[in-house]
Amino acid sequence: MKRTIVDASQLELEDKVVSIKRVTKVVKGGRNFRFTALVVVGDKNGHVGAGLGKASEIPEAIRKGKEDAIKSLISLPIDENGSVPHDYVGKFGSASVLLKRSPEGTGIIAGGPARSVLELAGFKNIRTKSLGSNNKQNVVLATIEGLNQLKTPEEVAKLRGLSVEELLG
Repeated sequence: MKRTIVDASQLELEDKVVSIKRVTKVVKGGRNFRFTALVVVGDKNGHVGAGLGKASEIPEAIRKGKEDAIKSLISLPIDENGSVPHDYVGKFGSASVLLKRSPEGTGIIAGGPARSVLELAGFKNIRTKSLGSNNKQNVVLATIEGLNQLKTPEEVAKLRGLSVEELLG
C-alpha cells in the first residue's frame, strides 16, 4: 500500500543530512572526486522522505539530495501516543528495522539513521532495533519502507469488511 504525496509545496519541510561520502572514480588523468549526500526531509507531522544527491561539491550534493527526498515523500499514520499503530519490520536490501509501539513518555529510542527518519516523521514514542546491515542508506530506506507498510485500524477493518469495534474486540 503506497502512500505518496503529490503536492509538497504547502508543507513546511525540515531536512537533515544523514551522511556525506566522498566517492572516487579513477580515470586516465588521475582521480575524480565527487560527494554523495543522503538527506531525509519531513514536516514532523506524518510526512517523511529520503533522497540521494551526487555532485562535485558538498552543498550541491545536499541540495540535490533534498530535491530527491521531496519527490519520495510519504504520509504516515501516527496514533494518539505519537507512536506507530502496530509493530512491523521494514526491510530494504540486507537491512531490517524493527519498529515497536511504545507508551507515552518513552521517547524515540533508535539508532542514528533510523532516528533521523522518525524525528522528522513526527513520532514521539517509538522503539526500534536495527537488524542485519548497518549501512546508513539501507537502514534509512528500510525504516521508510517499514513506515510505508503500516496500516491504521480503520484501514484493516475496511479490508476485512468489519467495523473498528469488531476488529479491536
